[in-house]
Amino acid sequence: MVYVDALRDWGWRLGPSSHLIADSNEELHAFAAKVGLKRSWFQRGTVPHYDLTANRRVVAVQLGAAEVSNREFATLIRKLKDPFIAAMRGTTDADERQRIRDHYFR
Repeated sequence: MVYVDALRDWGWRLGPSSHLIADSNEELHAFAAKVGLKRSWFQRGTVPHYDLTANRRVVAVQLGAAEVSNREFATLIRKLKDPFIAAMRGTTDADERQRIRDHYFR
């Protein structure tokens, strides 16, 4: 499933924006391509996502993205981050930690 949060004014030059997340990175990238987002716009921060302008958010919703409240969005983010955090806590090896990052943020 793919989700969008509410539009918010972050002071971005393109106006209010929101975030696009999904249950898997594969689903996220495939959906982002349908919305017209470039792969290079993928945000690898603490939660894999794409930023959406107001217009692209409308397109995402029309294509089936679920609109969720800020509270629901925060819950989804925690759900997505938990496996990553658990994996990172399970090792101190730098190479293994990089493999984990590469896996979760590809």
